Amino acid sequence: MTSGSAIKRARERQEILDEIKARQHAARRKRRILVRSLSLGLLLAVVALVSWALITSKPKQDTATRVAPDFTLSDTAGVTHTLSAERGHPVLLYFSEGAGCQSCIVQQAQDEKEPGFAAAGITVWPIVMDKAADITQAAAAAGAKTPFLLDDGTVSREYGTLGTGMHADLPGHGFVLVDASGKQVWKGDYPSMWIDPKQLLTIVKGKLGL
Repeated sequence: MTSGSAIKRARERQEILDEIKARQHAARRKRRILVRSLSLGLLLAVVALVSWALITSKPKQDTATRVAPDFTLSDTAGVTHTLSAERGHPVLLYFSEGAGCQSCIVQQAQDEKEPGFAAAGITVWPIVMDKAADITQAAAAAGAKTPFLLDDGTVSREYGTLGTGMHADLPGHGFVLVDASGKQVWKGDYPSMWIDPKQLLTIVKGKLGL
């Protein structure tokens, strides 16, 4: 082998090595770009998800007034309640998903501990679409003592609460305030499944001018 041939082959090997290194460098660069793109995409997806959650969990309030639709429902204690019979004092209707939603039952239990409702003469009626046995068990576990009114969906639909939560065929987490004259004066939906009882009391008293 002549020295010229050896030099030529060495140069060719070096060129091949340089090409391999260049390809490896390009591949690493593509991987870095891909990883950065995926990371950015994941970050944007997380931001979008958080934004969507914040938007959809934002409370919605309606202050349109109307004569509150009358209804008669039985509660878990077997007592029958008619809304029109409560004229003379305000009634706060609390619609929720019921037994399958622990925070909904906790809401009722905590509302019961707020003495301001009774002090203001406000009656709170929790309304669910559960079987009596199911909601009674859930209420006992959460420490809620007020009997729940049992709805077949008619009242929940009449008051526009169906599908405002996580299930299209159940009420969301909402309140409807009926004043002493029998008018609906406020409706609040809380997709986060919670509102502090003191805050709720403040809102309700404000709508009643108390």
